[in-house]
Amino acid sequence: MANKRVLVKFSGEALAGEAGHGIDTQILKYIAQEIKSLVDAGIEVGIVIGGGNIIRGVTAAQDGIIKRTSGDYMGMLATVINGVAMQEACEYAGLQVRMQTAIKMEQIAEPYINRKATRHLEKGRVVIFAAGTGNPFFTTDTAATLRAVEIGAEVIIKATKVDGVYDKDPAKYSDAKKLDELTYDQALQDHIKVMDDTSIALAKDNSLPIIVCDMSIQGNLLDILNGNMQNCSIVK
Repeated sequence: MANKRVLVKFSGEALAGEAGHGIDTQILKYIAQEIKSLVDAGIEVGIVIGGGNIIRGVTAAQDGIIKRTSGDYMGMLATVINGVAMQEACEYAGLQVRMQTAIKMEQIAEPYINRKATRHLEKGRVVIFAAGTGNPFFTTDTAATLRAVEIGAEVIIKATKVDGVYDKDPAKYSDAKKLDELTYDQALQDHIKVMDDTSIALAKDNSLPIIVCDMSIQGNLLDILNGNMQNCSIVK
């Protein structure tokens, strides 16, 4: 097992299922089992979840009534809601879990403290990092990369609905070509959507590999960390 500590990033929309909004508990259960397979294999796991199934800051602020900063804080709170749900699902699966938030809310979770998060991981606990970076104008992709770097993760896995990175949208173009491996500079090109530019640049500066994979393939996360890279792409 090459990777002992990883950070897995899920979009908020991934929790919504076919409804497109809210939280589907069966998807929560599925994700928790996928995370459990990693923990059972001796891998230390951190998680970041987006909030798009509830609200996006950019969307909330698009007509000018809600300021962008307030919209982004609303989005951060959405990630906390998702984090609480994910914590419950992981505990239901038999895992020990701690959630840390970038904005203090002690009645719900611990505040983010790097040394404490690292200690939790060392003890085999899953750590969920919620509320983004705690700052507006930064995405949860950037938060995921930041936390991955801070905890010393060896790789960040972005779990999506597609089996990797393509040169164009495979849902729109039948001739879209999968890119099994690409550089950070290639990932920064406008037409290739891996993560936002800030998160990719941060990963590049810290030589943190980014793996993009299909979360719907059961066992895929563990397969990838065991070296089976068939259903993913890697940016490094």
